[in-house]
Amino acid sequence: MRANPLRDPQDRRLPRIAGPCGMVLFGVTGDLSRKKVMPAIYDLANRGLLPPGFSLTGFARRDWADQDFADIVHDSVKQHARTEFREETWRQLAEGFRFVPGDFDDDVAFDRLRRTIEELDEVRGTDGNHAFYLAIPPAFFGNVADQLKEHGLAQVDGDAWRRVVIEKPFGHDLESARRLNQALMSVFAPNEIFRIDHYLGKETVQNILAMRFANEMFEPLWNAHFIDHVQITMAEDVGIEGRAGYYDGIGAARDVIQNHLLQLLALVAMEEPQAFDADSLRHEKQKLLASVRLPRRLDLTTARGQYAAGWSGGRKVRGFLEEDGVRKTSHTESFAAVTLFVDNRRWAGVPFYLRTGKRLGRRVTEVAVVFKKSAHQPFSDSAVEELTNNAFVIRVQPDEGITLRFGSKVPGAGMEIRDVNMDFVYGGTFTESSPEAYERLILDVLLGDPPLFPRHEEVELSWQILDPILDYWATKGKPEPYPSGGWGPEGAHKMLARDGRTWRRP
Repeated sequence: MRANPLRDPQDRRLPRIAGPCGMVLFGVTGDLSRKKVMPAIYDLANRGLLPPGFSLTGFARRDWADQDFADIVHDSVKQHARTEFREETWRQLAEGFRFVPGDFDDDVAFDRLRRTIEELDEVRGTDGNHAFYLAIPPAFFGNVADQLKEHGLAQVDGDAWRRVVIEKPFGHDLESARRLNQALMSVFAPNEIFRIDHYLGKETVQNILAMRFANEMFEPLWNAHFIDHVQITMAEDVGIEGRAGYYDGIGAARDVIQNHLLQLLALVAMEEPQAFDADSLRHEKQKLLASVRLPRRLDLTTARGQYAAGWSGGRKVRGFLEEDGVRKTSHTESFAAVTLFVDNRRWAGVPFYLRTGKRLGRRVTEVAVVFKKSAHQPFSDSAVEELTNNAFVIRVQPDEGITLRFGSKVPGAGMEIRDVNMDFVYGGTFTESSPEAYERLILDVLLGDPPLFPRHEEVELSWQILDPILDYWATKGKPEPYPSGGWGPEGAHKMLARDGRTWRRP
């Protein structure tokens, strides 16, 4: 696609708009497609970021007509879109909707899909550029990739492109992740595979890099000389919400720590990249993940639990083992906490505490960088008894922003120092709202812009970190019950108490 010769690349007044292209959505009947992908596509169209001839082809088992598919998308968009619903935008988008019924091993259906794409290239002007979004269970990724290859859908000639988008989980351990990567790379080139981690599409996550490397005041302090420890928390106030079929056997560590939290750790701890491009970012993230070290005593530095029946959000809720579809003997954890270290000069001796769980006190994701206490305090013990460590807290969700906690004198005749917070909140500073993570990531796929997508090397390094913990848990006891609405099992609090620290109350 040629660049517009009348547009200055330094001109930021106009956003980047995808060129002629379409998307094929496998698994259009699932929750992910209905609640996230299809509304995000509509929002992009509503913001004017998609080409006029954009097409969306749904592929699923049901025998629908194109109009029935359009009705399904219409209902999903109207319920879940973040921008105003406009009939004009809808009509233009709906003209490019097609539906292909079939199973993932159905040769006739994939032949029909090829003919549909060829027809769209002529009628809608998609120029042979198509992204295949696999919103399906990972067990079918290989089948679909093989069918795309067999029916000539994965490769094109000339300047046209084909890309594949997959969702986590990227395997359930290192071995399965390698098999999955091999299956995909036998069909698509590495730069054509986009692994979506929706956390990397969040504005606040990307702001970690901006905050660290665009401001001279932070980077000189960002090391073991000044930082005591780092806490990374992703807490949910809901249970498994009818997802027992997926969740039981996967658990909190595989579901969240392997991808979201280790990616956050990499962004917080990595060295400065040479440039903000895909290769530079990946190089530094891979170096960091390769430096992560597990403590020797996993019994003292990890914790896991299952939520028990209790009260959450003002209502009585069931425990994990009482949820529909969960085995009564299940050892799947709904809470996981781990301690990690980074073996390099910058972070020597600084523990990184990662925790995630369901049915906790509130829904929140944050990164808390906790600084060491001042080496010399000229104040009396009574003056600073309410003073804790300085902290730099990045709130990923909700209430996206940054909080800086430091000590300040309390007004009055005496010298009394207490913690105060200085807050930056996205909604109060910027007039435009942040795009939803899926909007940003889907647009990046269509533009072929890969900085926010982890490569297979990062995925495999993450499993190398987590696998020994999962193997240890598999041989040692069972998860510890914790009350719904609280902040996890007693073992997680003891894990930090052994180091003389406590978890932050988000």
